Amino acid sequence: MDFEQARFNMVEQQIRPWDVLDMEVLDTLMAVKREYFVPEAYRKLAFSDVAIPLPGGASMLEPKIEAKVLQAVALKKTDKVLEIGTGSGHMAALLAARADWVRSIEIDPALASLAAANLARAGIENVIVEEGDGASGWAERGPYDVIVLSGGVKEVPQSILAQLKPNGRLLAFVGEAPVMSAVLTVATADGQYRSEKLFETLVPPLRVPAKSTFAF
Repeated sequence: MDFEQARFNMVEQQIRPWDVLDMEVLDTLMAVKREYFVPEAYRKLAFSDVAIPLPGGASMLEPKIEAKVLQAVALKKTDKVLEIGTGSGHMAALLAARADWVRSIEIDPALASLAAANLARAGIENVIVEEGDGASGWAERGPYDVIVLSGGVKEVPQSILAQLKPNGRLLAFVGEAPVMSAVLTVATADGQYRSEKLFETLVPPLRVPAKSTFAF
């Protein structure tokens, strides 16, 4: 399989038509090797417009959704990033390509190990994968410039919003099936928050313990 041609086709046929036009984002999608993060059984689908299954019932987001997230949070090279829900590690890799560092929290031990191995194979050194419950964020390493919730939630807990720096951005998929919205929340300098619905989608819920503040 010609991965480079498939990557180019993904950007031109899936990403650009979904109004992802930021050249830095497009360059990142071309540079990060998505195939390193896809299970071997699904490698031929690495650049298809589908959610790719992962062990334990998780899945990778479609490329166009990952691209939209990356464009929305408008990363700078000085940004400190928290991701909740590591999955295969691909979203963390994309974030890390444009940020200072990423701390990614994964509740499933097998997925945490898989993501760490994938990131190492891709040569990405500015991501730390933590095995744990990110339902309330990861306050001991905060506050953060950017927080990304890579799974669906009914609402974003205040405890996570409080871990944003002034002017920090949080991207979450909010709602329940059959309709969810990608919502960008910005922390204003005076401690308030403003939110904007970016697009409708449907993603798997973030996996957290039943006792957590995320109720599904």
